[in-house]
Amino acid sequence: MKLSTKGRYAVMAMADLASREATAKPVSLAEIAERQEISLSYLEQLFAKLRKCGLVVSARGPGGGYRLSRPAGELRVADIILAVNEPISATRCKTGSPKGCTGTMSRCLTHDLWEELGRQIHVFLSSVSLADVVERRVLGRAHPRNSTAPEAREAA
Repeated sequence: MKLSTKGRYAVMAMADLASREATAKPVSLAEIAERQEISLSYLEQLFAKLRKCGLVVSARGPGGGYRLSRPAGELRVADIILAVNEPISATRCKTGSPKGCTGTMSRCLTHDLWEELGRQIHVFLSSVSLADVVERRVLGRAHPRNSTAPEAREAA
């Protein structure tokens, strides 16, 4: 699965916003664009979607900008990605499409594997809050069950 710039940039921008949450002042998109090296016009498109989904609130006028709609600990990475219309899917089928993976109304042999991977990615991203990202609490969350990699055998 490949996450497009839409999803990645939305999470980066929201993390930037969350890192300035303590100031209680709205943050301009121009500031975020400069810090994160993201096109301002692209951020404007993303934030229109984030606002529409209720993840951010805007303030107009001088000193205006955006703030998180709720504390960073209550905002999930999966919600941010889905708000900008980024599907969390690892199959090549379109959800609900009658075509199937192969284009012949049938699913490929590995369809269930990739579909479950997409679900697991969604579960993981739903478990990570924006606060987790900002406070760098994401590393070390994944624990493989029975890895047979040489490093795992040596550590045992």
